[in-house]
Amino acid sequence: MRLCPCSSGFVASVLLAFACYVAPLAANDKWVVFDGKEGPGKGKHIVFVTGDEEYRSEESMPALAKILAVHHGFQCTVLFAIDKADGTINPCQIDNIPGLEKLDTADLMVMFLRFRELPDEDMKRILDYTNSGRPIVALRTSTHPFFYQKRKDSPYAKYTWNHPDPEFKGGYGRQVLGETWVAHYGVHNKESTRGLIAPGMENHPIVRGVKDIWGPSDVYQLTTLHGDCQPVILGQVLQGMKPDDQPAPDKKLYPVAWIKTFTGTSGKASRIFTTTMGHAEDLKSEGLRRLLVNACFWALGMEDRIPEAATVDFVTPYDPVPIGYCKHRKGVKPGDHKLP
Repeated sequence: MRLCPCSSGFVASVLLAFACYVAPLAANDKWVVFDGKEGPGKGKHIVFVTGDEEYRSEESMPALAKILAVHHGFQCTVLFAIDKADGTINPCQIDNIPGLEKLDTADLMVMFLRFRELPDEDMKRILDYTNSGRPIVALRTSTHPFFYQKRKDSPYAKYTWNHPDPEFKGGYGRQVLGETWVAHYGVHNKESTRGLIAPGMENHPIVRGVKDIWGPSDVYQLTTLHGDCQPVILGQVLQGMKPDDQPAPDKKLYPVAWIKTFTGTSGKASRIFTTTMGHAEDLKSEGLRRLLVNACFWALGMEDRIPEAATVDFVTPYDPVPIGYCKHRKGVKPGDHKLP
């Protein structure tokens, strides 16, 4: 029987067909992809896994991804914490980061997480990557990326930031990255950080062309860096929130960036770069942007391709909203970050 264009059956058929057509587009809008241009990173895929309530990684990491894609040729996929109700970016949604299957074929994971409690199938993807021997670049609150408060019976609960068992003390941060959350050392929002190259690391490829690191993030306190960590950048606490403020006379230098290796269940050692800097305004420091770009090259075993001064100009205007707990821009979707 033919359906009349004015009939309810005809309308329902059209709506169903339209829904089937747009569904894949809606799914893809849960993350954003920046295709690599020409450059040494061509053919390499970097996956950014973001989700922190305070430091605006949902703005800083797309900006860094654009730099790596447009200036250096890497394909970059940025994953976000997505509100289950409306599909917008919501870093306060602690249990939903769509697209983690992208890690299956990633060459590098860049992590900026804080206190996530993800479903087991999603944690498995992160841990499968972590154990694979592939590299990780981790920023700021990634020292305390997971916090199992509701599902303490999860097989992944041991990765929580304050896990007490001596066999896996400090969870993912300490065991994989070298340290977990301890405390603020500099006074939060009152004392900023100047980054100084650690003695003996002046000729390391990660610091090639790196000068004048400064950011409003405060220095994190550490206990002892675990594993085979080597400090790359030391954080000098300043008395105020301007780059020309004087050092705090009563505070020592603490590592704010280091490198190490991690060997997981695959038996393959992965290169790890961790920095406790990562305030959204930190990214305005050319020195820090260059450090992060160099770190991605180094993590991928491409240190011989790091230029004397890697191009780190912003690709699109960068003006993040001020940091603050759950004070992110509302109504933003991943597709809003696409390049024009």
